[in-house]
Amino acid sequence: MKKIVLLISIAAMSLFAGSTLSAQGKFGPDSAECLKYLSYYTEYYKQKNYDSALPNWRQAYRICPPTARYSLLSDGTTLLKRVLRNNSKNPVYREALIDSIMKIYDERIQYWPKHLTASLNNKALDMYNFMKDEPEKLYEGLTTTISQLGIKAKADIYLFQVSTAIDLYKDGILDPESVISSYETAVKNVTAMPVKNDVERRNNEKIVSDIESLFITSQVASCDNLIALFTPRFEADPQNVELAKNIVKMMGVTEGCTDNDLFLNAVTVMHNTEPSHVSAYNLYKLYAGRADVDNAVMYMTEAIDNAESDAVTDAGYQYELAAFCYKNGQTAKAYAAAQAAVELDPATAGKAYMLMGTIWGSLPCSGNDIEQRAKYWVAVDFMNKAKAADETLAESANDLIRQYAAYYPQTAEAFMYDVTDGQSYTVSCGGLRATTTVRTQK
Repeated sequence: MKKIVLLISIAAMSLFAGSTLSAQGKFGPDSAECLKYLSYYTEYYKQKNYDSALPNWRQAYRICPPTARYSLLSDGTTLLKRVLRNNSKNPVYREALIDSIMKIYDERIQYWPKHLTASLNNKALDMYNFMKDEPEKLYEGLTTTISQLGIKAKADIYLFQVSTAIDLYKDGILDPESVISSYETAVKNVTAMPVKNDVERRNNEKIVSDIESLFITSQVASCDNLIALFTPRFEADPQNVELAKNIVKMMGVTEGCTDNDLFLNAVTVMHNTEPSHVSAYNLYKLYAGRADVDNAVMYMTEAIDNAESDAVTDAGYQYELAAFCYKNGQTAKAYAAAQAAVELDPATAGKAYMLMGTIWGSLPCSGNDIEQRAKYWVAVDFMNKAKAADETLAESANDLIRQYAAYYPQTAEAFMYDVTDGQSYTVSCGGLRATTTVRTQK
């Protein structure tokens, strides 16, 4: 220990010997003492002898101006945080230490603009670490940092700010609009942050996901709140694509908040500006939910025709369109869409054939007794194809086959119309045409 002290003393003396009047300005009116304690604490700090460094740092901090060295302030926050962790159960001392740490951060911010971004980020993170029991003060500090740094703020700070805002909302201190504003800013800025590598990218993506999860589970954004907040904004700037995207995103994650005019109009603006098969499909879903058949079919057709969607996606769209058209009495469109689904992706064949068979079984057919019943032969053909394509449909298909077979004509009836079992027969009904095989009840 004596050797260490001697070395420090020698180093300090050499510093003093080289000091000039200009140095006295940098190191304050008592520059010799300032330099001495800077040297003392620095040597202990380098050796990680923090207990010995602390009292010497305190003297340096007391004597030296904050512009003497940046390390005087940055090392100081490190040393005081160490003391704080060791005195966490002493509330009075703890509070005093936190105040001192924040004061040093403020000096770093004021006197060392070169390190402004790091100082603001570190201050905000330490505020969250040490001031959770003062949520209003914490929220104000985090919000200030975000307003000053924007996308230069650490992504974690946005997560902590939104979390704190939600806690204040639950305590009745913060209004929903403030929480929503914090959420909007957080998602926008964290998403826009430049990243150096895949690790940072994945980290930021996770933070965005965590922010969204917090926001959704908080139930701050009721649908009524969102409509009240965004309707005047949208009406004032109805072609603002970024606003429309935000409305769609926020209302889309809020339960039961997509069946309203604001959401529909925002999705429409997005689609008109940046059309895609996804946006067209979303508009189909909205209009389908409103039983607006014409618009629903139009947008689903647009989704299918979009060059960006692949065959498998289009097959799914075609099948969904087929089911929708069938439900709404457009059997010819339903049948054509189901056929297209099979051609695009054979994996859809089972359910598509079952739907085509159901369509045939429900068609109103005119003509004589055989002509009216012939549709059931076609329907059964498709049910057999359905269970052959997808064995999981066998039970449902067999149930329908039994129902349709009950309407087969008796052999004698068929004979009266000059048709017999196994004979090829062409059925034309309801705008559809198919060739099948005659079957009678034995």
